[in-house]
Amino acid sequence: MKKNRTIFAKRETLNRDWYIVNAAEKVLGRLATKVATYLRGKHKPCFTPNVDCGDFIIITNADKVRFTGKKEKQKIYFTHSGYPHGQKLLNLEVMMAEDPAQVIRLAVAGMLPKNRLGRQMIKKLKIYCGAKHPHTEQKIKELEV
Repeated sequence: MKKNRTIFAKRETLNRDWYIVNAAEKVLGRLATKVATYLRGKHKPCFTPNVDCGDFIIITNADKVRFTGKKEKQKIYFTHSGYPHGQKLLNLEVMMAEDPAQVIRLAVAGMLPKNRLGRQMIKKLKIYCGAKHPHTEQKIKELEV
């Protein structure tokens, strides 16, 4: 009787694909969950939790992403400089006006591991506000959200 062997992914044997997502009129949370799944590599049969086996993701039209409910007025982003009274509070409306790519990056990063592996995965996410991107050399596949 032959036993089944578990295959663990190795960094040298991984094949990374490039995917493009058009974020225009997509709900932020649903977009972020799909992107985080592909960045982590959970869609692949060779998924291994301790190896970065995810793919590269390009998000275009980040400034046209959509929100549900009253999030634009009520959702608040908090950062602190480390100094006394160094807190900064920005609501989603202001963040979208300043840097729409940062809003998507924070949403996706919140769904990745909070360790070295997660920081390595988020580097494979490329976000652009317009429809143009500089990654035309890669073989890009369309990812539907």
